[in-house]
Formats: sequence, structure tokens, C-alpha cells
Amino acid sequence: MGRGNQPFAGATPITHAAIIPTLPGASVQPRAIGTALVKAKRRSGQSVISDLHQSGAMKLLFPRTYSDALQAVAINTAGGVTGGDDFCLNACAEEGAFLTITTQAAERAYRAQPGQVGKIRNRVTVRAKARLNWLPQEMILFDACAVDRRLSVDLEDEASLLLVEPLVFGRAAMGERLTNLNFKDRIEVRRAGRPIYLDAIALTGDVAEHLAAPHIAAGAGALATILYIAPDAEARLAELRTQLPSEAGASLIGPDILLARILAPDSFELRRAMMPILHRLSAEALPRSWTT
Repeated sequence: MGRGNQPFAGATPITHAAIIPTLPGASVQPRAIGTALVKAKRRSGQSVISDLHQSGAMKLLFPRTYSDALQAVAINTAGGVTGGDDFCLNACAEEGAFLTITTQAAERAYRAQPGQVGKIRNRVTVRAKARLNWLPQEMILFDACAVDRRLSVDLEDEASLLLVEPLVFGRAAMGERLTNLNFKDRIEVRRAGRPIYLDAIALTGDVAEHLAAPHIAAGAGALATILYIAPDAEARLAELRTQLPSEAGASLIGPDILLARILAPDSFELRRAMMPILHRLSAEALPRSWTT
């Protein structure tokens, strides 16, 4: 072209559009993949990192704390989970170590494309005389999300565990209603190779209608499971029951295994019920991400 977008003298005008071939798989939307591994060991009276690996959309941060525990904050840099995503976290508290795993914020499970499911695979190992606090913040389920999540815990003898898994069924303040859901969740705990706790949830279709039934959840919009495995579990039961709201219950399912389930109308009330309990059971202050 010449000045002023005028063609040069004698130039042949372009009259045909270029054909750009479509690459195989170009129509497939990109999905998030993230993996992380952290191991804690005991050294000079403190729990420190002994091994660390992270890649993709999952990162770990280690804030400074005033306890002897090592605290790891998991961050999903993709901003949430949708169909086709794949996340995996492995954590290990080696003999005598104290490791706390938490998240930077609530996880969000977003609408998925038909036929696609987001996968979350977490695996925890706690060696002899070690302790691990598994304290993720709540997962918020959005309508039409599709998630398959699994948590596997392996405990050695004399190992201790505090575990919480909070779920929020849509944001009550936004008037969200879950009428098309595909959510599967499985928690399995083994001690010395023997299964001692198994909990599985499968929610599909109109979950709002399902949860509205009086014998199911009486319209609750949030749920938390708290599992405490330690030698003093039985001694904690009476105190724990005094802290629970009316829509909750706690039981000993083994000599040193304490289980509590909490229902709440929304995430705010769920946190208000959970936090005093977690504070007492965690053996240290709750992670800052829980209180800011």
C-alpha cells in the first residue's frame, strides 16, 4: 500500500481471503492442571520442609507462624474448578512432625461443559507420633458444576489427625439454587493399612429439592464434616457437644475417633459454628486465611 492507504501504481488488489486451517483439537477449551507435594520433618524442635514440589495451577505458600507446626497454604491459581480440570495434592507429616494444610480462600466449583468433570485427588500420610491438620476452607458449589473429589488418608500407629471438609450449596446471599449438580466426594482414612473411616457423598440433579426434605437437611445450605483422631478424642466429646448448634451432632465411632457433622443455613453460620471447635481441636491458632 502507498501513502494514505492508496495502492501503488500497477499493484494487483487482493480479492481472495486467506484460508487458515484449523488445527486438530483447536476447539477444545484449555483446562487447569495442578499438582503439589509437601513433606514435613522434625528438626531442632520445629517442623520444617523436607520435600517440596509444585507445578501448574497449584502453588503452596508457607507463612511464618509462632508455633512448632509447619503451615502450608494451597493456592489454586486458576481461580476455581470446572469440568476437565485436574488437581492433586500430596502431603506427609514424617515421624514426630506437625503439618497444617489449609487454603488461601474458599474453593469454587463452577459450571462445567456437558460430559466434563473436574477431578481433585488429595492424599495425606501421617507417620508415627506425627500430627496433621487438614483445614481447607469451604468449597462453594455452583449450579451445573461437575466435580469428583477424593481424599485418602494413611495413618501410622500413634499418629493424630484433625480433618474438616466444609461444603456450601450455592451462595444464599445471591439467591443461588442448585437444580443441576454432579458432585461426588469420598473420604477414606486407614490406620496401619486398615480402613477406620469411610464417607462418600453423591449429589446429582436438583440438589436444592433434595436438601429441602425434612429428613435430609431441612433446607440447609451448608454442611461440614469434622473428624478428630487422637488419644484424647473421647475426653473431647462432652465439651464438643456443648459447642454444637442444634442442627449438628457428634459421636465417638472408635476409642480415639471423634466425628461431628454440622448443618447450617449458609456459609456464615457454618463458619460461626465450626471455628470455635476447630480452634480447640487444632492444638494451635487457626491459619490466618480462616480469620481474615
